[in-house]
Amino acid sequence: MPVAASRSGPTWQRRTTGRQIALWAGWLALVAFFVFCWQVMTKNTIWAFIWDAPRQAGDLFSRMVNPRFGYLSELWWPLWETINIATLGTLLAVVFAVPLAFLAARNTTPSATFVRPLALLVIVSSRSINSIIWGLLLVAIIGPGQVAGIIAIMLRSLGFIGKLLYEAIEEIDTAQVEAVAATGASRAQVIDYAIVPQILPAFAGITVFRWDINIRESTVLGLVGAGGLGLKLQSSLNMLAWNQVTVIFAVILVTVLVSEWVSAKVRQAII
Repeated sequence: MPVAASRSGPTWQRRTTGRQIALWAGWLALVAFFVFCWQVMTKNTIWAFIWDAPRQAGDLFSRMVNPRFGYLSELWWPLWETINIATLGTLLAVVFAVPLAFLAARNTTPSATFVRPLALLVIVSSRSINSIIWGLLLVAIIGPGQVAGIIAIMLRSLGFIGKLLYEAIEEIDTAQVEAVAATGASRAQVIDYAIVPQILPAFAGITVFRWDINIRESTVLGLVGAGGLGLKLQSSLNMLAWNQVTVIFAVILVTVLVSEWVSAKVRQAII
């Protein structure tokens, strides 16, 4: 504990003088690094556009304040497509993520040297690519449409569900596993009677939470040709139909709020 001498005796200090100087030097270096990065990133910025942005935003908002509510009749089917893309993509992800999670968990994998690293590679690869990127790739491979959106959501959700689920498997109470195994149960029976009941609440919560996220992500997949509301949004933006864009934004907002409410109610009922 550093102590500084004074006329009345030693006084306590949180840091020594050397550490205090080192701390301030570190903060100074961080500020200098931030300024350097800012200069590099804004080197080609046209600041006239930045200063003019409030006026442009005000002009754009003035075109959006009179929404065309008659356009709602054209959005019900794309909205249904969006919900189906999110739901089917989530269900497909669950089908593949569950066995992948058991292969990735240390206490259930059949091989910690080969199978587990391979399963982790699949999980990390899925999580490292955004659903929009998956959508772009799939639209280029299989063509535009809802199928590309469903598979994009599935590939993105696979890593999310797999990671959280295998972590839940690794955190189970081993005493229950040992008790079931002591009865002479097979490996499949141990998983069925000792592991699955423990991870079931977490699994349900993870699945519903991911479905809620996928509702949001599927609304914009149409921007890359994967169907849903995003397709209508892209069309309205191309035509500069800002009053239609307002209606689409409102529908997306209501849909996300409803999915959030459903997700919260389901998680509350399960957990």
